[in-house]
Amino acid sequence: MLYKVKKEENQFTKIEPIGFKDFASFGKSEKDLENLISNNLLTTLFEDGSLMPIFQERQWQAEADIYALNSNGDLIIFELKRSSAGEGALHQVLRYAQTAGRWTYSKLEEKYKTYEKTDKSLKLAHQEAFDLEEPLLEREFNQNQHLLVVGSAADDSLIEAVNYWKNNGVKIDFLPYRLYEIGDEVYFEFFSKPYDRHINPLNNKGVLFDTNKTYNKNAIWDMFEKDYVAAYGDVKHVIYHIKKGDIVFLSHKGHGIVGACKVKGNVDKKDDYTWLRKVEFLTKKPEKDKPLKAMPFWKVREILNKNFYWAKTIKVPYLSKEEAELLLEKLKEHLK
Repeated sequence: MLYKVKKEENQFTKIEPIGFKDFASFGKSEKDLENLISNNLLTTLFEDGSLMPIFQERQWQAEADIYALNSNGDLIIFELKRSSAGEGALHQVLRYAQTAGRWTYSKLEEKYKTYEKTDKSLKLAHQEAFDLEEPLLEREFNQNQHLLVVGSAADDSLIEAVNYWKNNGVKIDFLPYRLYEIGDEVYFEFFSKPYDRHINPLNNKGVLFDTNKTYNKNAIWDMFEKDYVAAYGDVKHVIYHIKKGDIVFLSHKGHGIVGACKVKGNVDKKDDYTWLRKVEFLTKKPEKDKPLKAMPFWKVREILNKNFYWAKTIKVPYLSKEEAELLLEKLKEHLK
């Protein structure tokens, strides 16, 4: 809930709750809510919880809205409701879970390849995404299912229904959202489990940022030579997830962390494909005709005692300022 703080004689004295709305209030569909959640699932909403999206619903199909995997291979099923939905909506998602619970590895892989438009095997993509020493065995996928119902915080009947099934042993949780209209702006409030942990946007942070090696092996050298970090194509918008003062660690696939820099500039939309920010490098730049030195990913995990989701341009979770400074110090030592 959002509250306005009242002041008297420069003292905080009272709080006043702000009225909220849902997606239906703005004439938006459940597909709009689905796209908003799926597009921001990792980098923003579940910043501290690594999930690998593998599929989204298709029109006129009896499917949940979003399917994802965690590092253990468990299937996470999202069902999204834009406004008051009632108990019927929950029966629907329970049916989806019952169906998905019978999916074999082959079925999961088929859906993943369709979603990502790739020929890469699911177990290899999962291993790379979570940086596992060995890929999971096919039989280890989809051993458990977890249901996450996203709905309006005002939908009491849906909340009661979720609590009923949760208390009866079903692995289900309710994630409430609220929309606030303040002035001419709309604000989205969302609660990710278990603790809704996020780096404070007012504070500078550390970010592990991909060099785009898979799609353009020369992109890294453009970044080093022209002092910028860039995001490309369908994910170019993630450049907005870093800001001035953030420390960016360049993550080069198959190698590790190859350099660090501090963000100095605003977003520069170079063209329809490339969006970038100017930076100042904090580590020595490598030379293109010499072997590339890098801190391996396992050492990054060891230093920070954190696991990351490696499959996207921005690797989550973010680093606090203190963690970023520690990693920078260790990186400088390693690259000497």
